[in-house]
Amino acid sequence: MMALTMGAIVMDSSDALRLGEFWSGALDRPLDDGASEEFASIGLKEPGGQSWMFAKVPEPKVAKNRAHPDFSAEDRDAEVERLVGLGASVVADHDEDGVRWTVLQDVEGNEFCVAGKH
Repeated sequence: MMALTMGAIVMDSSDALRLGEFWSGALDRPLDDGASEEFASIGLKEPGGQSWMFAKVPEPKVAKNRAHPDFSAEDRDAEVERLVGLGASVVADHDEDGVRWTVLQDVEGNEFCVAGKH
């Protein structure tokens, strides 16, 4: 039986370096050496680590992401504030069945969520 293993999360961008710098700050992980406007990455050479890749593409983002990363935080409000300070923007706050989360967009408009108690 074969099983899939996550290789990397890949995001298209208009400026891979700018997007990579945002996610480097958000994840508190350094960009890999050689990052440029064309391509940037986080953790490509880390064994067993979660890798992120950012690649420049010619077309702009025009619609909501069909898939997006979800994160959790002990203090959601403080984490959202930190991410906004890095350049994210808040799209919406939700509270359903005792679960609270905030939908945000990164510096290129890619959606992601942060869930938590506060």
